[in-house]
Amino acid sequence: MDLNKVNLIGNLTQDPELKNLPSGQAVSAFGLATNYVWYDSKSKEKKSRADFHKIVAWGHLADIVATYLKKGSKIYLEGRLQNRTWDDKDGRKHYATEVIASDLIMLGGSQRKESQGDETAREDIEVEEIQLENN
Repeated sequence: MDLNKVNLIGNLTQDPELKNLPSGQAVSAFGLATNYVWYDSKSKEKKSRADFHKIVAWGHLADIVATYLKKGSKIYLEGRLQNRTWDDKDGRKHYATEVIASDLIMLGGSQRKESQGDETAREDIEVEEIQLENN
């Protein structure tokens, strides 16, 4: 049995970018920052670091993300890791690891539209290969 599951709680680092593919399928991409806090064993000093994740949502979940989330929104996210490779116009190979979102809970903060408390979204999706712009 194999398992590929990711659970994250963090804040969006940018507004989601929504694209509608020629097939009509919606895809939304955004960044998510998660913080890790620990105490240094020698100095007993509190330390922290942020990790940044690329998130991709498909279908109805992509529409929800683009409608209700913006930079700074706090969310709980479930998904799976996906690795992609592509060649740029100069023939150089690029690699990206992304989280493909499957479940999402909005944890509060300001929303683009009014919502009633925490909202959940789940999308069973068919994934279509695309090339997302990488910064």
